[in-house]
Amino acid sequence: MIEAIALLSAFLGKWTDCAVASALLVVNALIGFLQEQRASAAVSALRRRLQVQARVLREGAWRLVEARELVSGDIVRLRAGDFVPADVVLIDGTLRVDQSSLTGESREVARGAGDTAYSGSVVRHGEATGQTIATGARTYFGRTTQLVETARPKLHVEEIVRRVVRWLLLIVGALLTVAVGTAMIVGTPLLDIVPLALVLLMGAVPVALPVMFTVSMAVGAMELARAGALVTRLAAAEDAATMNVLCADKTGTLTFNRLSFAGTTPQMGFTEDDVLRTAAFASNAANQDPIDLAFLNAAVERKLLPQDARVVSFVPFSPDTRRTEAIIETGGTTVRAVKGALRTVASAARVSAAELAALESGADAAARQGYRILAVTRADGDGPLHLVGTAMLYDAPRPDSRKLIDDLRSLGIAVKMLTGDALPVAQQIATELDLGEVARAPELRAAGPNAVAAIEHAGGYAEIFPEDKFAIVQGLQAAGHVVGMTGDGVNDAPALRQAEIGIAVGGATDVAKGAASIVLTTAGLGSIVALVRNGRAIYQRVLTWIINKISRTLLKSGFVVAAYLATGRLVISALGILLLTFMTDFAKIALSTDRTRPSQQPESWNIGPLAVLGALMGLLMLAEALALLSWGWRGFELSSGGHGLRTFAFETLLAFAVFSIVSIRERHAFWSSRPSLALTTALGADAAVGILLSFTGIGEMRPLPPGETAAIFGYAAACCLLLNDAVKITYLRWSEARRTK
Repeated sequence: MIEAIALLSAFLGKWTDCAVASALLVVNALIGFLQEQRASAAVSALRRRLQVQARVLREGAWRLVEARELVSGDIVRLRAGDFVPADVVLIDGTLRVDQSSLTGESREVARGAGDTAYSGSVVRHGEATGQTIATGARTYFGRTTQLVETARPKLHVEEIVRRVVRWLLLIVGALLTVAVGTAMIVGTPLLDIVPLALVLLMGAVPVALPVMFTVSMAVGAMELARAGALVTRLAAAEDAATMNVLCADKTGTLTFNRLSFAGTTPQMGFTEDDVLRTAAFASNAANQDPIDLAFLNAAVERKLLPQDARVVSFVPFSPDTRRTEAIIETGGTTVRAVKGALRTVASAARVSAAELAALESGADAAARQGYRILAVTRADGDGPLHLVGTAMLYDAPRPDSRKLIDDLRSLGIAVKMLTGDALPVAQQIATELDLGEVARAPELRAAGPNAVAAIEHAGGYAEIFPEDKFAIVQGLQAAGHVVGMTGDGVNDAPALRQAEIGIAVGGATDVAKGAASIVLTTAGLGSIVALVRNGRAIYQRVLTWIINKISRTLLKSGFVVAAYLATGRLVISALGILLLTFMTDFAKIALSTDRTRPSQQPESWNIGPLAVLGALMGLLMLAEALALLSWGWRGFELSSGGHGLRTFAFETLLAFAVFSIVSIRERHAFWSSRPSLALTTALGADAAVGILLSFTGIGEMRPLPPGETAAIFGYAAACCLLLNDAVKITYLRWSEARRTK
């Protein structure tokens, strides 16, 4: 539309108008270009992660090569501290592997002969030899890279711009068709209609719409930054208004991603404090092992550690012994403390087979609830080990997680938990957080055509891989949902990029932050509620802009065409329309700061009712403006042929523009809330400049008497703030009643 204005202006020799339109094209192009240049940090970080070294058997000799040189069938050697360079089936040896890059879960898993160690995992303990079965993009980790590259959320802002412009073109096209048809009937040369077409296009083009969206979201982004949420993709702030499903990663998001002491089962003759103290004795803070830290933190909090305790020796955990052991001197005595796997440690304390079976049965029941069970034994001096009891560790939910879920539900947003944990652990967390039934990801993969329905009904999914999270987000989007996704790890990156609102929580990896559109800078998830409310406030502001733009386009275009058909004159010049565009459209950018009432339910960009309300307001103002012109035609002798007619028309359209914003910005009576200071200042400046122009004139616009200007503004205020405001309230109530039936 702007290009058409520039071409028509050049054709008519209106070079000033052509320069202004061309400048607008350049500004909008620059804004779009800069927005598209955000670097794809997630993909780069993932690729850097894949650039690791591997020990490979080539031509009978072990060599160190880059992982990218591996091929399927290569024999590789893995040791503690290595990144697994490819998907490898182990031939011999045992490993303890951290798979958090794939599953997001920090708990180590055991891998032995016949098991698969996945690319991107980290070997924590042990050594093994294996055969490569997949490399690069064909590995589980490599697929994550591919998913992040291909993930693209639907840009709702672009769709809204297209739909608004479509309505504006429809209005202008219909009016221009009427004008051309009438001109042909009465014999007016079609070349005389070209200036009219130029004026109509200038009045209809939504020059400030991209800027309005950008500024609205930028203002919202600054508000969110103060609340602890950094916006890296501006459109996400607007999408938060329509978000109706939030997929939340469990570990590190809904939970702390650290083990916490959850209680003990002491043996006869011992207390809970004895179990915890002994477990803390068998721990070493220097290793920063999450299990050791859980016991030490709990013991320090309860003040159970003697001040004179001294570590004589400490043996760390290993896959072979499956325990930690320490000798402590305290109170003049020596204590040998041991903690570790239940069967291993309890057997060392010579627990009977029947008692061991009972302990294992209880441990299995606790494990199904998400607890990790360790046995704790001690020996005084050189005496034998005695079983002190068992201790439970737990990755507990954050204290604010349940409140967050309740708050989001009150805002009409469903929450689904996604985790790589086993089903019993995931279900226990889901029960605590009241998320409903959790299903297994393998069942989702087998659901086929019914997968989308299954996703919508489940409270979450366990045993998930990155592509599962990605597929769940896509499935929800295919069902018409606007999806938010929280996460903190590499495994979350594809889903974070695909979701309309990807949220990297506090402590997230660089890959997750690069893929997300929102980065939380504070612990916990409370900022998500602020994000939703902020997005809905932005929605209301943009909604006001759209309604006002449609109504004013109908007013300006209808006014120009109707006056042209009635008088045979172009009642406003192209300069007047340009002035109106700059004075009103750009002043309405101040709507970005206006006070609003966020909805309690997800918003929907259903443009139909908005267009109807805008058209209704536009038709009312058109009738009122034409009535004013008719009165001025006779009462103020505008028919005499002077250019006061163009000033009168300019002031009429400006006055209706100013007061219609005051009415339309509020969904109730216009006096129900005060406009923001910025909006009040902008509208006041518009009115002041307009009145000044009526006194001085500019170009083809001649000065008007002060009385005429006062009459115009008084008439427009009465129409917009009394009659039109009452019609607006009545329509909105009717529309709401119809929608809720």
